[in-house]
Amino acid sequence: MLIKIHESYRYVVAICDSELLGRYFDEGKFQLDIKESFYGGKEVYEEELLKMIKKMSGEDATFNIVGEESVKTALKAGIISGAGIKKIAGIPYALVLI
Repeated sequence: MLIKIHESYRYVVAICDSELLGRYFDEGKFQLDIKESFYGGKEVYEEELLKMIKKMSGEDATFNIVGEESVKTALKAGIISGAGIKKIAGIPYALVLI
């Protein structure tokens, strides 16, 4: 999985499954564009990602999460619930505003 932390007036944390980077998914009027400029960050395993999610959730961050493994890890970290997961072209994603 990949994680990239953008600094703005608040932190924006982009997380995606590595194999989705650079891909585009379309379903009617909805799209997922997994741009390298936004999601292309550090490659991490689940344990490290869990730690980073927990740390950033304490920093008033927002999260953009895309992909099966990334969404599962966010569920495990407790920052999303099953109700917050949507899909576009079969690809799960979640947005979190803490």
